[in-house]
Amino acid sequence: MSNARRILVIGSSGQIGTELVMNLRAKYGDDNVVASDIKDASDEIKNSGPFVNLNVMDAKVLFNIVERYQIKEIYLLAALLSATAEQKPMVAWDLNMEGLFNILNLAKEKIIDKIYWPSSIAVFGPTTPQMNTPQFTIMEPSTVYGISKLAGERWCEYYFKKYDVDVRSLRYPGLIGYKSDPGGGTTDYAVSIYHDAINGKTHNCFLGKDTTLPMMYMPDAIKATLDIMEAPKESVKIRSSYNIAGMSFSPEEIANEIRTHVPDFKIEYNPDFRQQIADSWPKVIDDSYATNDWNWKADYDLKGMTEDMIKNLKLILV
Repeated sequence: MSNARRILVIGSSGQIGTELVMNLRAKYGDDNVVASDIKDASDEIKNSGPFVNLNVMDAKVLFNIVERYQIKEIYLLAALLSATAEQKPMVAWDLNMEGLFNILNLAKEKIIDKIYWPSSIAVFGPTTPQMNTPQFTIMEPSTVYGISKLAGERWCEYYFKKYDVDVRSLRYPGLIGYKSDPGGGTTDYAVSIYHDAINGKTHNCFLGKDTTLPMMYMPDAIKATLDIMEAPKESVKIRSSYNIAGMSFSPEEIANEIRTHVPDFKIEYNPDFRQQIADSWPKVIDDSYATNDWNWKADYDLKGMTEDMIKNLKLILV
């Protein structure tokens, strides 16, 4: 590996990991970005640069990989998402917290220089203001995923203040992309709905038609992640996690937008346990701190995202 920035992405086979790895490799060089996951990687990941199998809870193996590849930055994406975590609460807690501590402690010991760790709108709860949810507000999450992310935010800020660990974080809304399958999140209907539309299937939505949630198209999520990591240290003034926003819409609104491209598209609504999770989350996010501190701005709205999703999924699925 060269003397360029050396990066490890943990959880590289997930929804955001796949695209983040390829963007980082394009930016910093294929050999300088090591992808890792507990499960196997796509051919695209394995053929374009180094890939290693890694369970982030195994601190010894993690240290050996960091040492072998001379890693200086880690993007920690490995986690059990909201809906999956409700089925396996203790597994989710152990993975989401122990993995984070293993990375924070590497930075505390000055073995690595910088960490990216994503939080989520799941840190908010039913007592949080749902419209224009502020950066600083009541946070009483009602899911295991949200509880672990809120705890993680507090630990990230603690390690920054106590040990000067350069950790950076974003509270992702629901993420939508065409390159990977849904990963077990409550907002994942907004990925599968496009797949069903392209495949000519009726979409069975597990949320009610008027359930408005904050969403973001994957290119914007990648851009925000790269932007906050590139920002000067003094510009990153919040070390718990930043609100970021893309767009907000309901299943009915996305279905209507899809029908401008697929007029015969049909959707049925059969809310399940994920409805209660969604009802506890914000509808619209205020991300003015991210805008003011490091110039964040989303590029995509619902119309632009739908056009791009359908164009690309037709190439993949049809």
